[in-house]
Amino acid sequence: MANLRDIRDRIASVKSTQQITRAMKMVAAARLRKAQERMTDARPYSCRLRDIVGRLVEKSETVHPLFQRKDNPRKILLLVMGSDRGLCGGFNNNLFRIVEYRLHDHFSDHLKENTLSMICFGKKAYDYFRVRKYPVIDHKTGFFEDLEYEHVIQVMNKIVDEFKNGTYDEVHLAFNEFKSVIAQRRRFEKLLPVEYERDDKTLPVTSKNDIEKARKPDIGKEREKKKDLSDIDYLYEPDADTILDAVLPLFVNIQIWQASLESFASEQGARMTAMDSATENAGEIISDLELKYNQARQAAITKEISEIVSGAEALSK
Repeated sequence: MANLRDIRDRIASVKSTQQITRAMKMVAAARLRKAQERMTDARPYSCRLRDIVGRLVEKSETVHPLFQRKDNPRKILLLVMGSDRGLCGGFNNNLFRIVEYRLHDHFSDHLKENTLSMICFGKKAYDYFRVRKYPVIDHKTGFFEDLEYEHVIQVMNKIVDEFKNGTYDEVHLAFNEFKSVIAQRRRFEKLLPVEYERDDKTLPVTSKNDIEKARKPDIGKEREKKKDLSDIDYLYEPDADTILDAVLPLFVNIQIWQASLESFASEQGARMTAMDSATENAGEIISDLELKYNQARQAAITKEISEIVSGAEALSK
C-alpha cells in the first residue's frame, strides 16, 4: 500500500494544478467573449465588401493586377495562422496536419523546386514548421497578443506589392475558422489572385403586396418592411475601375483581418474547452487519490489494531 504522505503530496499537487487550469479557463472565457464580439462585428462588413467587389468587377472594363492568374503558377506563398501559446487542445496540430497534407498533395513540386515560401503567424506555427525544415522565410510571434488592424495592413501591403511585382504567383492562407466554442473549421484558401463570389444571401425583401398589407390596420401585429436590394444597379462616380482600385486592397486586408479574428476566437474557445476538460480530469484524479488515501489509512489503522490485539493476547498468556 502506498505511503500516506506520498498520497497526500500527490493530492495537493493535483489540487494546485486544478486551480491553475480553472483560472486559465476563466481567462480564456473572458478573452473569448471579447474576441467573439470583434469577430461577429466584422463578419457582415467582410461579406458586404465581397459583394461590392463582385458588383464592381462586373462593371469594370479592365483586369485589375490582383485578379491576374497564371496558367502554371510556380512561386507560391503560404500564410499559416497558429497560436503563440499552447494548452489549447488540438487547435494547432489539427491545422498543421491539414497544411502538411495540402503541401505534399498539391505543392510537392514546389517544395522540390524550392519555389514555395511560408510565413508563420504565432510561435507554435513557426516552431512546428521550422523544426520540420519547411521553407519558412518569416514569422510573426506575438501577433495575436496585440491584434490590431494596423498590424494586418503592414503585413498585407508588403505581400500585395510582392504579388504585383511578380515575386509570387499565388498567395494562400491556412487558419482555423470559428464554428463554435468547442469546434473549429480548418480553412485553406487562396488570397491572391483574388477570387470573388457574389453573396447569394439577399437582404430582406419587401414586395408591393407587403406594402399594401402594411397600409391596412392589423391589430396586435407589427409589420416589418423588407427591401430587396440585390438586383439594384448603381451609378459609379467617377467610374467602376477607379473605385475598384481603391476598394480591392481594402478587400484583401479585410480578408486577412477576418481570418485573424476567426483564428484568435477559435484559439480561445479551444483553450477554454481544453482547460475545462483538464479541470474535470483533475477532479476525477483527486477523487481516486482520496479513495486510495482512505483505503491506505484504513489498512494502517487495521494493522495497528491487529498488532495491539496480538500483543495483548501474548501478554495474557
